[in-house]
Amino acid sequence: MSHNPRVGSSFDDFLAEEGLLEACEEQAIKELLAEQIKRAMQEKGLTRTAMAARMQTSRAALNRLLDPSNSSVTLHTLQKAATVCGKRLRLELTNTGD
Repeated sequence: MSHNPRVGSSFDDFLAEEGLLEACEEQAIKELLAEQIKRAMQEKGLTRTAMAARMQTSRAALNRLLDPSNSSVTLHTLQKAATVCGKRLRLELTNTGD
């Protein structure tokens, strides 16, 4: 029976070993933020056009914000979206492994 060195390790360990952990975490965070903003817009009854107008931005910029695969979103844009939706953007740094 051969020994698999990955048995018992975490998926995060595997992704780190493959050099993929940072990209996967970035993608997951962006997907979560896009989904939360979409949900907040629905709760407020905001269309994309109305949301863009209240954010004082273009529909194209809003579409980039709501696109889970587009990670080039600024904190300023996230903050404006949160404010328009009656939410607060909160970011924090934590120790790895927390």
